[in-house]
Amino acid sequence: MNKSLATNIIALFIIGLSFLVSDEYLSKIFLYMGLFAFSGAITNALAIHMLFEKVPFLYGSGVIINRFEAFKASIGSMIMEQFFSQKQIDDFFSNEEQKIELAPLIEQTDFTPAYEALVETVMQSQFGDMLGMFGGEQALEGLKAPFSEKLQKAVIKITQSEAFNLQLQAMLSDSSLSSDVQIRLEQLIEQRLDELTPIMVKELIQELIREHLGWLVVWGGVFGGLIGLLSVMVSSI
Repeated sequence: MNKSLATNIIALFIIGLSFLVSDEYLSKIFLYMGLFAFSGAITNALAIHMLFEKVPFLYGSGVIINRFEAFKASIGSMIMEQFFSQKQIDDFFSNEEQKIELAPLIEQTDFTPAYEALVETVMQSQFGDMLGMFGGEQALEGLKAPFSEKLQKAVIKITQSEAFNLQLQAMLSDSSLSSDVQIRLEQLIEQRLDELTPIMVKELIQELIREHLGWLVVWGGVFGGLIGLLSVMVSSI
C-alpha cells in the first residue's frame, strides 16, 4: 500500500470514528482532525498529480510536460556551467599533463612500418643496386630487431626530454584545444538531450522522487489533522 492511499484511509477512519463515539466534544475532535487531514492529503496528492499530468480546467497542471523545452535547456546549461566550464576544462588539461606517461605506450608500439620505410628508402637509393648483389632486402633483415629497439629507446628519450614536455604542455594548455573540447561536449550533451521526450523526462523524475513525493501527502495529512485539532480547541475557548 502506498503512502498516499494509507494516509487517506487513516483520515477517513478518523472521520468514521467521529460518528461512533458518544462524547460530543471528542466526536468533534475526530471529525475536524479527519476532515482537515483528508483535505491536506488530497490537496497535496492533487498537487503532485498536477506536477506531472495535465488536469482539465486546472491552469498550470502538467508543468513538466508543458515546460519541457525550458526544462531541457536548463539541464544542458546546468551541466555545462557546473561541470564543463572553460576554467574546469583548462584545469583538467593542466592537471592531466602532469600524469601523461608515454613510455609504456611506446614500448608496446610496433615499429615494423618504420623499418619497412627505411628498407624501401635504402632500396630506392643508389645503394639499392649494390645491395641487390648481396641478397637485396633479405640482406637487411638482420637489422630489423636492433633498429626497432634503438628507435624505440630514441623515441622514449625524446618524450622524456624537457623540450618535448614543454611543447606538450603548451599544446594541452592551448585555449583553442580546450575551446574545441568544450564545444564538442556541448554538442554531445545537446544531442543526448534532443533524444529525450516529455514522457521520458516525466517518468524519469517520477521514478527519482516518487518515494519522497509520497511523504508530502503523509505530512499534508498530519499537519491538516493538527490544524483540525487546533481549530476545535480554539473554537471551544
